[in-house]
Amino acid sequence: MSQGNVAVVTGAAQGIGRATAAELDRRGWSLVLLDLQHIDAADYRDALAVAGDITDPSFLADAHRAATSRFGAVTALVNNAGRSMIAPATDTTADALRAVLEVNLVAPFALSTLFGATMLGQGRGSIVNVASVAGLQGVAERSAYNASKHGIVGLTRTLAVEWGARGVRVNAVAPGWVKTEMDHADQAGGSYNDRDIVEHVPMGRFARPGDVACAIAWLCDGDQSGFVNGVVLPVDGGWTADGSWQSLRLRQR
Repeated sequence: MSQGNVAVVTGAAQGIGRATAAELDRRGWSLVLLDLQHIDAADYRDALAVAGDITDPSFLADAHRAATSRFGAVTALVNNAGRSMIAPATDTTADALRAVLEVNLVAPFALSTLFGATMLGQGRGSIVNVASVAGLQGVAERSAYNASKHGIVGLTRTLAVEWGARGVRVNAVAPGWVKTEMDHADQAGGSYNDRDIVEHVPMGRFARPGDVACAIAWLCDGDQSGFVNGVVLPVDGGWTADGSWQSLRLRQR
């Protein structure tokens, strides 16, 4: 049974989740890695990998039992797994909306209450939800995705208010566009390209998975961010700060 910090990371097989697992591993955390895909736990210093669908309540119950059996206390949960959808609102069916919400909002709620109950019993813990700049602004042709990320922002703030006095902090990161497998898949549909993103970001580049992972790791660590609660931290290179029009924005380069 671990005597140190233990983090559960969802969507840990690729992208931000994999970078977060690697960063926490580098910092000495023990890990519970959840994903639909197989993850080789041997790649990490001290990890348990469990493959399954986070929208399935029985899988979540099994993962919780496995995590607490292996490590006892779980001190952090990173709700990272997500699903994208790009389509005009008029082409988005209610079933399609529900499918996105199940992964991006309902599953994080279920995981937060499941592992949060353990943390509340311990009197300490940190939950970090991966939101998006799409949870802070409107982005056209992403009604389902935007709704899910606005929802996770609201969930973050509500749990922070309910649980903060009992030792459990709840925060979120709001990444801008990140170069991950999800971005490659989204761009393949032809709805945007690299230039659309880079020309909007004041820092002039996509986020890297490691940029987001370091912010998540900081929020997980009670020694470093112990009085940070209910915050939605943009990791977007200034995307949400920039109200410039395009010619003015590019004149600063």
